[in-house]
Amino acid sequence: GLTSIGYGAFLYCDSLTSITLPSSLTSIMNHAFDDCGGLTSITVEEGNPVYHSEGNCLIETASNTLMRGCKNSVIPSYITSIGDRAFYGCRGLTSITLPEGLTSIGYGAFYNCSGLKSITLPEGLTSIGGSAFDYCSGLKEVIIDSEYVYTNATSKSACGYLLNYATTVKVLSSLVQENHEYINSTNFPNEIRIEGEYTVYSK
Repeated sequence: GLTSIGYGAFLYCDSLTSITLPSSLTSIMNHAFDDCGGLTSITVEEGNPVYHSEGNCLIETASNTLMRGCKNSVIPSYITSIGDRAFYGCRGLTSITLPEGLTSIGYGAFYNCSGLKSITLPEGLTSIGGSAFDYCSGLKEVIIDSEYVYTNATSKSACGYLLNYATTVKVLSSLVQENHEYINSTNFPNEIRIEGEYTVYSK
């Protein structure tokens, strides 16, 4: 049976809608499914020793890392890491819920997810790779529960870049510092308001 999928094997296969990976598969090279924007279904056959699927997500079992998602993905609660380029080019992705236990988002993870409208960054998130949210032009609302994201949101950082398109940013009020260089009245000039436990900045 098939044991390996090579580098860039299905790169830019926009018409690919479904993948079923066999139990014999033990290696997937980089960029294998990058920019497969039409993908709606991901399945791994039972008995695979390295990967499994749940919620239309391809998951590396040992590390609880989401390796590839699609526009219909529902991320399982036990996922701790979203791998490099996991949702790269998923332009049909309009919403995604990141699990509370998520600690890292890889390089280019949501690159060019232009349909994504809102995202909540959970408290335990401590790492966002470069270009993770580049070209997410539809991302209008960002909700920040993570101290790491808030304190590292600067104009040149991956944390800051994800705010480039945002018209509304909600930050847990317990994290807010009046002198924050990026999330303040200079970048979000409309009146700051309180909504429940959040401080809301808007353009």
